[in-house]
Amino acid sequence: MALFPFNHIVFAPIIIVQLFMINPIVIVDFNINSNLSKWTVLDDVVMGGQSLSSIYVNEEGHGVFKGHVSLENNGGFSSVRYQMNTVSVSGYSKCVIRLKGDGKNYQFRIKSKEEDYYSYIVKFNTNGEWQTLEIKMEEMTPWFRGRRLDMPNYPHITMESISFLIGNKKEEDFKLEIDRIEVH
Repeated sequence: MALFPFNHIVFAPIIIVQLFMINPIVIVDFNINSNLSKWTVLDDVVMGGQSLSSIYVNEEGHGVFKGHVSLENNGGFSSVRYQMNTVSVSGYSKCVIRLKGDGKNYQFRIKSKEEDYYSYIVKFNTNGEWQTLEIKMEEMTPWFRGRRLDMPNYPHITMESISFLIGNKKEEDFKLEIDRIEVH
């Protein structure tokens, strides 16, 4: 009898591959009982604008970021931010977000450290249907107050906050439903 029977050798590569697979990190998974205490709305009112938004959980258990962007008093944006304990994202390459928009354009933003004055940003379009976005973290670029910074792209080592922002340089109502955010 052989020390390593043939049928065990056939399955060995499958076991080795499974050992090196990294499980996704669930950042947010909304449900009807979701606690919104770590979510903060930040609209242009901090700079004198008059935009107004909110976040709530709807009857289907999705997070809903909804409001009105106003251009009054040099305004023009609404955002919602989720603060978390430091999450190590080293070894991961993308954010996977399941959401439903309203056909408008939004930004998804990450901060490596909450105290950073800038965010790493990617812009995305919504189509009015449920979508699963796959955002390559290495393609997220650093921005501050609407200006691209001359710095490297997101190093995807740590994550301390994520946010969604709408600011399309026009007055508009908006609604973005969020189901789940993961790092893969």
